[in-house]
Amino acid sequence: MLQQFNPKNKDLQVYIKDRLYHRDEAKISVFDSVVQGGDAVWEGLRLYKWGVFLLDRHLNRMYESAKALAFVDIPSEDQIKKALVETFKANNMTDGVHVRLTLTRGEKITSGMDPRLNQNGSCLIILPEHKPPVYDNEHGIKIITSSIRRNNPSFLDSKIHHNNLLNNIQAKIQSNVAGADAALMLDHQGFAAELNGTNIFMAKKGVVYTPFADACLHGVTRGFIMELCKKHNIEIHEKNISLTELYNADEVFTTGTMGELTPVTSIDDRVIENRNNSNVMKTLIHHFEGAIEPFCVKV
Repeated sequence: MLQQFNPKNKDLQVYIKDRLYHRDEAKISVFDSVVQGGDAVWEGLRLYKWGVFLLDRHLNRMYESAKALAFVDIPSEDQIKKALVETFKANNMTDGVHVRLTLTRGEKITSGMDPRLNQNGSCLIILPEHKPPVYDNEHGIKIITSSIRRNNPSFLDSKIHHNNLLNNIQAKIQSNVAGADAALMLDHQGFAAELNGTNIFMAKKGVVYTPFADACLHGVTRGFIMELCKKHNIEIHEKNISLTELYNADEVFTTGTMGELTPVTSIDDRVIENRNNSNVMKTLIHHFEGAIEPFCVKV
């Protein structure tokens, strides 16, 4: 499902470091760490008419990711919120906006891998776009299983929301070649981890399951859906989920800021049949939509 250019984004103002630039002039140095090694952390935010959804959780995850990577001069939450306000005002944005919030280690004094070469502080990038959820939440998506395994803490901890996304991109290439919408990535044991860009859930006989957050990103929306299940007495468990279990699930769906909740209609051409007439996802969408306003942070 290829996203198309939205003419409303023609004259975007993008925030870099400490000021705004027209999208055509929004550039960073070739000495920046994100260019030289993908050395950056990021968050996807969604702006609704009530504010930014779960903003504090996203900013906390960004801080913890940056701390884990030993960034210095990490901007405070207040500084980031102030920059978001400035960016939204410059673009006259109030709703239906997705934000790619990036914090790079910053500019190096010379090429090299050593973080001690970064002596100018981190670089904050705020890229807002008029962008609705990217998936067809009514008709769902078809996915395939990728041969590319998801990283685990033995290699690169998925709890660091970093910009080094090559394994996810490789998985997405496989789904493109297969004519699917996304790719399911397994962990090193062969259990489901997540899709190339979203977390995954399944329902069977009214019970919801999701993979342990070992090889998958501890998604903000993922965590929120788990909270909604517990709040509304929907049984939910984290567990190792095999492909066989996913093939035979009543419902499979994904979660993420970019797509909210999206049904999966088939995996590797196995149709998700819903033999038990489950309506868990419909129920969760209802609860999710009802929870957006109270969990938005006005900026």
